[in-house]
Amino acid sequence: MEDLIKQAAYLKGYAEGLDISPKSDEGKLIMKLIDVVGTMADKINELEERVMDVEDVTDELDEALYEIADDLYGDDYDDSYEDDDFSDSEYDDELDEDGGDYFEIECPNCGEDVMIDFDMIDDDSAIICPNCHEEIELEFNVGSDDEEDE
Repeated sequence: MEDLIKQAAYLKGYAEGLDISPKSDEGKLIMKLIDVVGTMADKINELEERVMDVEDVTDELDEALYEIADDLYGDDYDDSYEDDDFSDSEYDDELDEDGGDYFEIECPNCGEDVMIDFDMIDDDSAIICPNCHEEIELEFNVGSDDEEDE
């Protein structure tokens, strides 16, 4: 960005060195354009500094959010997966990094998709929806080996 400021200063010095008459219409126009270029370079420099400040704050907030999520969810929190990593099927099996099964269900209360694993299920075969905080009753149909032979 300093290049743009230096270039604007060079243009101003070059125009002054050409001995352009500030009284002629062309001279007035050229000098005004050079002033505008200098002002734009200063504003762009200021905006770049502000963007860098915002990026710093965003990075700090991202780190703080990660720490909060880690405190809340502990080992269950893993920000390495994206929602796009899972298909939209109602029950989609995926393996996490530790080899555990995750599957997706739709909350009957709020309609949002919820990713769960077997470790999250309590003794009553229920979980709490992280979106609406309502209990989701889970039903498992486990067939015997005899049924598979039929």
